[in-house]
Amino acid sequence: MSAKSAIKTVVAATPEDPERGEGRLFRWVALLTGSKNALKGVGFFLGAVLLTAIGFQAAVAVLAGALLLAFFGTLGLPSDLGRMKRKPSFSALLSKSRGINVLSLARFFLFGARDVWFVVALPVFLEGALGWRFWEVGGFMGLWVIGYGIVQAGAPSLRHAWGQASPPGVAAVRFWSAVLTAIPALIAIALWRQVGQPGLAVVVGLAVFGVVFAMNSSIHSYMILAYTDAESVSLNVGFYYMANAGGRLVGTLLSGALFLRGGLEACLLVSALMVAAAWGVSCCLPPPRGVAVPPAGVAG
Repeated sequence: MSAKSAIKTVVAATPEDPERGEGRLFRWVALLTGSKNALKGVGFFLGAVLLTAIGFQAAVAVLAGALLLAFFGTLGLPSDLGRMKRKPSFSALLSKSRGINVLSLARFFLFGARDVWFVVALPVFLEGALGWRFWEVGGFMGLWVIGYGIVQAGAPSLRHAWGQASPPGVAAVRFWSAVLTAIPALIAIALWRQVGQPGLAVVVGLAVFGVVFAMNSSIHSYMILAYTDAESVSLNVGFYYMANAGGRLVGTLLSGALFLRGGLEACLLVSALMVAAAWGVSCCLPPPRGVAVPPAGVAG
């Protein structure tokens, strides 16, 4: 959260060419969030290696040492980076920007839609229903997160390759969430109707889900900075990630409960409903200041 807030300060918009400055901001936000998520995937592999080689307690000690090194690295940062000039009251923590409030609610549903199948249901399904070994489950989930991070980091280049040179706007948020809605529903139908091999349906379907979800997440991460100004960026990004964490909490709780009731199919159907809710909420987004509104019919 702090690093993403700093991006808004460091990569300021160019006064004489705002669109170019916004494009640079989108590239850096995508690179930061994508590389962060790719490293999460690496963590799946490192965790498996540490557990196998030295056990749980020693592995936790190694992780604590790594965090200590990261702490020392932050000591060289400017002391005022991301710091607000005045301490806000509790009531001020709720954003007064309609765009940030609506985007945060969409983020709540978006990340709930991922974790409702990813956190509990998927690893249990792969091990229990398909007979995958632990290293295979961890390997698949690690590769999924790494691939998700790579696509997220490359989102600006992908958009440029598709002829979208300008920064994303509200239409892009709606378009990618609409595309994502269909994917978990189709996987659930394939499992329910027993179309082909269930393992193939899950692996291929969730790989496609990861690509489209990465585009959604990258555009969301840019839009939250497009809606806020440098003065209140830490507060607004914090509010946005509070909604993100709330969605992940709800998704995690539902993942276990729904899997017990209806298996992975139920989790995927609820995932589709939550993405549809994110799309519905995004229809209320206002255009951010300083970002050109694309012509009608352009997805962005």
